[in-house]
Amino acid sequence: MSFPTGFVWGAGTSSYQIEGAVDEHGRGPSVWDAFCRTPGKIKHGDTGDIACDHVARYRGDVALMKQIGLGAYRLSVSWPRVMPGGDGAVSEAGLAFYDRLVDELLGAGITPYVTIFHWDYPLALYRRGGWLNPSSASWFEAYAGAVVDRLSDRVRDWITINEPQVFINHGHTTGENAPGLRLPIGDITRIVHNTLLAHGLAVRCIRERARTRARIGWAPVGLVNSPVGDSPAEVEAARAKTFAIEQPGAWNNTWFNDPVLLGRYPDEVLGLVAEHLPAGWERDLEAMRQPVDFLGLNIYQGGRVSLGEGGEAVPVRQETGRARTAFGWSITPEALYWGPRFFHERYKLPIVITENGLANLDWVHLDGRVHDPQRIDYTARHLGQLRRAIRDGVPVEGYFHWSLLDNFEWAEGYDQRFGLIYVNFETQQRIPKESAAWYAEVIRTNGRSLGPLGGEAVPANAAGADQARGGGS
Repeated sequence: MSFPTGFVWGAGTSSYQIEGAVDEHGRGPSVWDAFCRTPGKIKHGDTGDIACDHVARYRGDVALMKQIGLGAYRLSVSWPRVMPGGDGAVSEAGLAFYDRLVDELLGAGITPYVTIFHWDYPLALYRRGGWLNPSSASWFEAYAGAVVDRLSDRVRDWITINEPQVFINHGHTTGENAPGLRLPIGDITRIVHNTLLAHGLAVRCIRERARTRARIGWAPVGLVNSPVGDSPAEVEAARAKTFAIEQPGAWNNTWFNDPVLLGRYPDEVLGLVAEHLPAGWERDLEAMRQPVDFLGLNIYQGGRVSLGEGGEAVPVRQETGRARTAFGWSITPEALYWGPRFFHERYKLPIVITENGLANLDWVHLDGRVHDPQRIDYTARHLGQLRRAIRDGVPVEGYFHWSLLDNFEWAEGYDQRFGLIYVNFETQQRIPKESAAWYAEVIRTNGRSLGPLGGEAVPANAAGADQARGGGS
């Protein structure tokens, strides 16, 4: 079985993780530049100063994309490269780099999907209060406008914000990512509100100013709970668990998606944090909810739940010796079935998988090649589940593997390799991994090379479905 005609096969990266050139184009510092210089924050003292040196090597990287056969490439624009001070003056040299990159992609027959914000927040704006400042949404709108004015004659596909749950939780609650804050729930509530408003203002800006008909989405984390059985009661319990908000905090789905897609805060959120919302917050809901064309989901793993005695979802005990990635994340391919299904049912939008992949222990073998069978197996299992979702009626438009290149993995530095392409960070040599050739064949055949199962029915863990089901009782 193949994927639908026109299915978008891609891979993604983000600006700070690959670009380097932190002092070129008049680029201003970001919160990540400052965070990387704080002792003890990044493994081995690594920084994104050079990363994959993509600014200098983008032509070769695009040639590798073409070699793989990518139909689309998800990139992000660096806010401080475009607006060094965060607002106000625009860097012509910074925008010119993205001009060249977009032109190179189009010349190779690759569609650019441009993410406006993937965490590299301007340090100058952070010093003015950052996302806590009531003006932060307007700052973001002005930045989005500058990017759209420059690129929208050639770029049609836009993603406003990547993983707001992560940069808010890890960056402003636990402090493990930039800017390294540990704020109380009142501040987090206002940051979430300003972020959601920024998304809405950016969507409106793109609609008003794009020079070609725009397709717009955003890319939150898709936090998925999958049922271990398929009875209606088990499915409903897993759905309820997926969209539940059980405690104040940013690690959930509905606090982020309901306002921008449905135009309302969930009752559970209002019950927990309404007192912390800014005055007049109700008026902002209309601006937050702007029509979008697709919902991007970043899904790497998910939880498994069984049915409790009262009909509620009960987390299933993780199997002893379970399958895990190098990051320690559980391998749960069914998340790419239930996630798209549950989110489409709730929000009635086409789905694009904007990130999916794994960190693996990759190195150059004696034969000069990089063999990564785990990545191939992981991706086959997940694509099999995604194909199953499509077969069951979920409108999935595309899949972006994370990542194109091994890159700077935030607080992990360069320890975690997610790429289809191996990067020697000392020499900047690129070596396409075995998975890149495998993915090229998946793309060439539009998924037919996955075979009749494609991982749809094969449990990743030796325990299997029956034992997993028993583990939750």
